[in-house]
Amino acid sequence: MLQTLYDYFWWERLWLPVNLTWADLEDRDGRVYAKASDLYITLPLALLFLIVRYFFEIYVATPLAALLNVKEKTRLRAPPNATLEHFYLSSGKQPKQAEVELLSRQSGLSGRQVERWFRRRRNQDRPSLLKKFREASWRFTFYLIAFIAGMAVIVDKPWFYDMKKVWEGYPIQSTIPSQYWYYMIELSFYWSLLFSIASDVKRKDFKEQIIHHVATIILISFSWFANYIRAGTLIMALHDSSDYLLESAKMFNYAGWKNTCNNIFIVFAVVFIITRLVILPFWILHCTLVYPLELYPAFFGYYFFNSMMGVLQLLHIFWAYLILRMAYKFITGKLVEDERSDREETESSEGEEAAAEGGAKSRPLANGHPILNNNHRKTD
Repeated sequence: MLQTLYDYFWWERLWLPVNLTWADLEDRDGRVYAKASDLYITLPLALLFLIVRYFFEIYVATPLAALLNVKEKTRLRAPPNATLEHFYLSSGKQPKQAEVELLSRQSGLSGRQVERWFRRRRNQDRPSLLKKFREASWRFTFYLIAFIAGMAVIVDKPWFYDMKKVWEGYPIQSTIPSQYWYYMIELSFYWSLLFSIASDVKRKDFKEQIIHHVATIILISFSWFANYIRAGTLIMALHDSSDYLLESAKMFNYAGWKNTCNNIFIVFAVVFIITRLVILPFWILHCTLVYPLELYPAFFGYYFFNSMMGVLQLLHIFWAYLILRMAYKFITGKLVEDERSDREETESSEGEEAAAEGGAKSRPLANGHPILNNNHRKTD
């Protein structure tokens, strides 16, 4: 049964053009060809990336954050309350008004105090500014190095200047060490992002990020063993060309360098739009959709690869919408932050705090827990 599934999965008619077999891609005469077994190394390399990231964040990103004076806001912690904590963990982080009233009766707190407790509790779960800075620093470092390395791999290749040469001799195209390592490192990095996504900063496009990582891993893997390597190197370098700009803008934003952040973000927006909405669909996708049909009839691998490219393109359009909306706010001078971020909530105004606490001063304990008197302005 398993052998049958294995044989069917690796059936040449799925992944290779007509009249070609895997035997045509076996190493011979000193020429080395891509093989699916090459990809096994990416899993241990992904774990190595996680280890390197851990030490990078401690010994590089953290001192850099201190150098740039990245300051964390003081967050007021929610006082221990078993009733509210149980609801927070089991039912939801943002109770409705009717639920607030019920929790108020159960906990012995006023409605406003219950709302304040949930606001502080939500803020406790939000990632710290230092965590965001360290994550952005790590990604900036990788994307910048990957972009430089990727350009070094492809800039002297004829298919970088003439897209038709991507398919010259396909699929009997041997690989070189620089292509091998470029692929293995990129794929390993995206595996590491997928492994760490549960502990990384969660943004509003969390689901889209998972889809992106999975689609990218599938695309890189398929393009390797089906020998779409020339197209794959172009696509990876194109993606890396804007990612490091976004991460550097985040770093300066967390450091409070707003003007620098805004200027870099505008440059990022321009590069993103040009590479993802112009070059990718009108040059790269045209190259992978049209030129192969001049050599071979369409086959499953052709449809599969371009379908996954279509998924990425839809994500690019979604992110381009967010980027353009943010860029407009930057240009018009409105204060803005990453629209994918979960904004930290602030405390009520002094007047509201006083009104909320007025009836509690004579009652130091409620439901067995102390009531905090917060008659001052302070943000979580």
